[in-house]
Amino acid sequence: MNARTPFAPKHFTIAVYFADGPVNMYQMRQWYQPLAALAEVWPVVVLSRTAGGTIMLMEESPVPVAYVRKVSDLEQIIEEQDIRIVLYVNQNPRNFQMMRYGRRWHVFINHGESDKMYMLTNQFKAYDYAFVAGDAALARLNRVLWDYDFDKRALAIGRPQADHFSRDVPYTPDDRSVVLYAPTWEGDRPSAAYGSVVTHGVALVTALLATGRHRVIYRPHPRSGVANPDYAAANRRIIAAIAAANARDATAQHVYDDGPDLGWQLVAADVAIVDISAMVYDRLATGKPLFVTRPVDPAAEIDTSGYLSDCEWLYAEQTGDITTALDALAVDGPARARLASWVTRYFGDTTPGRATERFHAAIARLLGEWDRFAALHAGDDAISPYSERSTDGVSPSDAA
Repeated sequence: MNARTPFAPKHFTIAVYFADGPVNMYQMRQWYQPLAALAEVWPVVVLSRTAGGTIMLMEESPVPVAYVRKVSDLEQIIEEQDIRIVLYVNQNPRNFQMMRYGRRWHVFINHGESDKMYMLTNQFKAYDYAFVAGDAALARLNRVLWDYDFDKRALAIGRPQADHFSRDVPYTPDDRSVVLYAPTWEGDRPSAAYGSVVTHGVALVTALLATGRHRVIYRPHPRSGVANPDYAAANRRIIAAIAAANARDATAQHVYDDGPDLGWQLVAADVAIVDISAMVYDRLATGKPLFVTRPVDPAAEIDTSGYLSDCEWLYAEQTGDITTALDALAVDGPARARLASWVTRYFGDTTPGRATERFHAAIARLLGEWDRFAALHAGDDAISPYSERSTDGVSPSDAA
């Protein structure tokens, strides 16, 4: 087990479990600032299971990181520390290697709010608790999770990431209208074919770069092109077009953004164009105008019971004349009113700092419950909580 620095015994109360490598690091990055704020109140450690993920986390994470490649490494830190809450940002199958340990709360915090089918998974039931954004998430889950105690197990905290969005931008602000285009990846199956780089992206970015009155921030998903070479090629075309536009006019300062920080883009843009993904709801949390690209593939599943039933859709055939759509949205009063109502439904009170308060209050509630159950079970010492260190019932993959 390696760590940034040696850990004092019984120091950490909260752990974040991450079993993925660099390709899914975006799932952790969006939690960095909320975790840093949380660590000012309760000690937090990240438990990283892969070498590549650990290297990146040790370079980036604002809270300490432990490399627990083997289950024996994991057991060692569990025994040495006082971990009472374990947070999970995704549904990696290796989460179950951590969830075998009782006498602590296992909490799914996810890596974003969206209306993707991923957000309707019955896997929520595997955790003791889930932190969700707001009323929309509760209503969405209520449709599919049978016999689930929402009042006890699903705690609404808003979007604490929004409290940490930076206002610093990598360009000199001027009278250009700033448009964020943040597409998702192409997906690994037709039902999840939400990515728009091929169908919308090349045309809309080309049109915006030509106006002289728009600044483009292009932030593609880090997995763009991993499953479809045409998608990868379109992504490269957009990146090259931005570089060429900046070469022609240095004052344009268009941005190709592949950096780890997410937040400044969402608040800096006058309008955002995003795919069906967590980016819809990250932008929604700012209360600022956005378009959602309408998937071209008819097999793409769209949950139209929430915001997507009332959003401003951008169809592929509109992208060549994207400026007309943007200009119309800028003066659409009813669209602004609809947006405001959905912001409240998804995130509740978005007053700066309020979501962080709710996040900390949820953690405090679970720590209080931990104390209550620890008192109730104070005499349950016949079986060691670390008896899992035996090899009984451990599969070869668990022991590795």
